[in-house]
Amino acid sequence: MGEKPEANAVTQSSYITTPIYYVNDKPHVGHAYSTLAADVMARWRRLQGREVFFLTGTDEHGQKVEKAAQDAGMDPQAFTDKVSQSFRDLTATMGFSNDAFIRTTEERHKRACQALWEKLVERGEIYLGAYEGWYAVRDEAFYGPDELVERDGQKYAPSGAPVEWVKEPSYFFRLSAWAEKLLAYYEANPDFILPASRRNEVVAFVKSGLSDLSISRTSFTWGVKVPGDDSHVMYVWIDALTNYITALGYPDEDAPLWKLWPAEVHVVGKDILRFHAIYWPAFLLAAGLPAPQRVFAHGWWTNEGQKISKSLGNVIDPVALVEEFGLDPLRYFLLREVPFGQDGDFSRTALVNRLNGELANALGNLANRTLSLIQRNAEAQLPEATAPTEADAALAAQVAALPGVVGAHLDRQEFHLALEAIMAAVRDANGYITVAAPWALKKTDPARGLAVLRHLHDALRAFATVLQPFMPTTMAKLLDQLGVPEAARGLDALATPLPAGLTLPPPEPLFRKIEATA
Repeated sequence: MGEKPEANAVTQSSYITTPIYYVNDKPHVGHAYSTLAADVMARWRRLQGREVFFLTGTDEHGQKVEKAAQDAGMDPQAFTDKVSQSFRDLTATMGFSNDAFIRTTEERHKRACQALWEKLVERGEIYLGAYEGWYAVRDEAFYGPDELVERDGQKYAPSGAPVEWVKEPSYFFRLSAWAEKLLAYYEANPDFILPASRRNEVVAFVKSGLSDLSISRTSFTWGVKVPGDDSHVMYVWIDALTNYITALGYPDEDAPLWKLWPAEVHVVGKDILRFHAIYWPAFLLAAGLPAPQRVFAHGWWTNEGQKISKSLGNVIDPVALVEEFGLDPLRYFLLREVPFGQDGDFSRTALVNRLNGELANALGNLANRTLSLIQRNAEAQLPEATAPTEADAALAAQVAALPGVVGAHLDRQEFHLALEAIMAAVRDANGYITVAAPWALKKTDPARGLAVLRHLHDALRAFATVLQPFMPTTMAKLLDQLGVPEAARGLDALATPLPAGLTLPPPEPLFRKIEATA
């Protein structure tokens, strides 16, 4: 079981997923964060010319959803219809480019779950027994006694969720048989779980020993029926995880999208890493299917130093933030501020400082100054490229390296480092324009002044191109102002200079400065 994940059948194809979000409440900034990361990955792969399939959706079964529907006085299907739509609406609000939105209440998904179950039964991986143990309804997870803490007579899971003792008939997956095989798989594929700190946690957990996994319940009915035994519904995680292959047509391995499996990356929150990095590859390998190429677990946000919770009233609403700060500035900040994989604190001061300092002042002013000077000094015509000076060549080399540098960081989901590399080049371009002073060269050396503007235009084109996945709407506006045709906005197109004499439209501000509030 130490073999590497199989390559996709299609050359240069990429399948990228978010978690499917649980529909017991409305979306918050954590949901937006996961999907934003996957969206940037998908957009980058498209810029590279790859075939991409980007999936998000909602997880709609389980005891927690059944209870939330009851509390709302609604039928579970009507309840999930309503809450699922709020997640679909968020994809539009945040400008996500997902190719599909899956719901686990779809009939095709139920068929896929039952097909996977039957495959596991056929291969001797499932048996009927009885379960006794500590169960957290909130987490939809079972926990061992050594994982629990007790306060005031109530036991709690590591997540903080209360647990209750459950005893009922259950089907089990032979997870214990997969411990050594999973460890061999992790060793053979060291980047299967990222970041490395999370990988170490998973390896340690598996080394401590795996028990067989209860994968059905009889105490509630809102779920996918176990084939051949309607008294059981599937444990929500075998149901939820199967969505990733449902969307590609499983169990029809001749379906057009099946060629995209295995996924390049599953983006998940750290709280559901165990399910994705232990259960999911075990289910797949046990069914004779390849595991995904990577599971990346990101951290959690706090709000001004406080843990986010409904009881504290400090849940961060991404829709409200978009309305206040704008979509692209928010997208930029969420992936710029904190290393993806670490926990981060959402601070309005930090947000304002990033947006004013890096977007409005550094990038926005550079674009406005350069394009305004081309309007005035070059009659709005793109200047000729000329033999570069040493300073020109240094800037050009840094700019030319950006696609490779950014791509290498994004290959490892290092979004903050990709953005830092771009901003470092933007800062250097600002230093270049300050030293070259093309506004003064109009009188002393107009030809040199135009050459400087051409180099700055080329740099801005590169910045706008590589920033498209992060700020698609704003960078489309900048590329419009730079006169870059729609067909020349991919990474490969940067190797082909734009023709001199191209007429550029008058520039417009890209970002607004935000007044800091007390």
